[in-house]
Amino acid sequence: MFTGIIKDVGRVRGVTRRQGGLRLRVHYTNPKEFSNLSIDESVSINGVCQTVVALGDGWLEVDSVEETLTKTTLGSLQQGALVNLERAVRPMDRLGGHFVLGHVDCPATVESIREFSSSRELWIAFPDAFSPFIVTAGSITIDGISLTVARLEAELFAVAIIPFTFAHTTINELKPGSRVNLEFDILGKYVARQLQKTTTPAKTDSAINEAWLQQKGF
Repeated sequence: MFTGIIKDVGRVRGVTRRQGGLRLRVHYTNPKEFSNLSIDESVSINGVCQTVVALGDGWLEVDSVEETLTKTTLGSLQQGALVNLERAVRPMDRLGGHFVLGHVDCPATVESIREFSSSRELWIAFPDAFSPFIVTAGSITIDGISLTVARLEAELFAVAIIPFTFAHTTINELKPGSRVNLEFDILGKYVARQLQKTTTPAKTDSAINEAWLQQKGF
C-alpha cells in the first residue's frame, strides 16, 4: 500500500522485452530514501505497484507482465523517461495522501493544462464507466500522485497542481495528449460496489417460478 506522496523522480535506463512482458531498470536520485531497498519489496512506478527483482548501486529493476502492460502506461516507457517513485508505506508512517494500492484502474488522457498565477489546473479525460468512483473534493491518484478532484464534468475532471507538486513530480512533463495512469479511491470503489449489489435483484436458481406454478395447477 502507498500514500500517493512521491518520494523521488527516477529515470528509465533500461527497457527489455521478455516473452510478452517487460523488464524496466529505473535509476533513482534519492539514495537516502532507497538505501535499504530489498529484492521482493513493492515499489510504485508512476502509480503502478511493482515488485523489485534486481538491485544495484542507484538502480532497481522490475518485471511488468502482460496484464500490467494492458492496463497501464508502463509499456510505453522509453529510455530516459522520468517516472514517479514511492516505496510501500510502513505502519508508523504519516499518511500524507490517501490509501493507494498501486492497482491502476485505467489509463487516461490529459485534455488540457490551464496556468494561473499560483497554480495549474490539469484536466483529464477518463472512461465513463469509472464515473461512479469519482466525486468532487474526493481523492484520486494520477501517475502515483495523490491529488484532489477540483472539478468534475461528464468524462472530464480537473485537479489543482501546487508549485511544489509541479516541481517535484513528473506533472511538469505532461502536456495535452499525454497518457497517465488513474487509480480511483478504493473506499469509493467499495461503496459503489455495495450500492450496486443492493440495487441489483439477486439471481435465484430455484425451479419454482410462475410457469412451474401454473403447470402444477396453482
